[in-house]
Amino acid sequence: MAVIVGPAFVAGLMIAVTHAPLGIVVLRRGIIFIDLAIAQIAGLGAVAAGLLWGAPPWWVVQGTALSCAVIAALFFHLVDRFSPDRQEAIIGCSFVVAASLAILLLTGQPHGDEAMEQLLSGQLLFVTWPQIALHAPVYLVILALWFLRPQNRQGVWFYLLFSAAITSSVQLTGVFVVFASLIAPALGATRFAGTRRELATAYGIALIALLSGFSVAIQSDLPLGPVLVCSFMLSALLIGAWPSMRASRLE
Repeated sequence: MAVIVGPAFVAGLMIAVTHAPLGIVVLRRGIIFIDLAIAQIAGLGAVAAGLLWGAPPWWVVQGTALSCAVIAALFFHLVDRFSPDRQEAIIGCSFVVAASLAILLLTGQPHGDEAMEQLLSGQLLFVTWPQIALHAPVYLVILALWFLRPQNRQGVWFYLLFSAAITSSVQLTGVFVVFASLIAPALGATRFAGTRRELATAYGIALIALLSGFSVAIQSDLPLGPVLVCSFMLSALLIGAWPSMRASRLE
């Protein structure tokens, strides 16, 4: 069991550590669904690569998915500059179109249903140490550029770093967990917005969600992806609501 859970949990930690600061900025800027859209578009690229080249090497899938994600990110950056009032609507439409195209591409394929389920819910428990070794440098570079050069959190650099992170994450854990791990910790930490405690709280929520989600999934033999989504949301809800509940009792 440790052989399976070990790389899966490490992958979850890599994703959580990278997503928490990105999610805070996404929530602050009000572009909540950009992660869903870019994750779905990156997944569409991976699906297209598999259909075009059969069983392509990992770098072909990664390159195709990343190219699609970067193009989408640059497009959203242009929308942000020239039509910010329509940005969220355009992002939502992009997600729906990308999801529909993925369904159309997989319709009639021998393992189309499995591929769609993997795209949405992921197969985190099947992540291997070689996959960790391939994706870890991506997350390390993103975190270095994010924390060592704060100016990268604005403008086109934000969109490029975001697309790179999402491309790796969606291949490891699926669209739904990508969304939950980005938004839920940031949402639970909003009471500390603008302070140093905001990121620390987001990291705490993510760690609690991972530990509880893995425990429940392993003990109940339920699929890990949906369990993690619920765990992220529940952890954010409980921690985010705790100060209000405590204040109400004191009153």
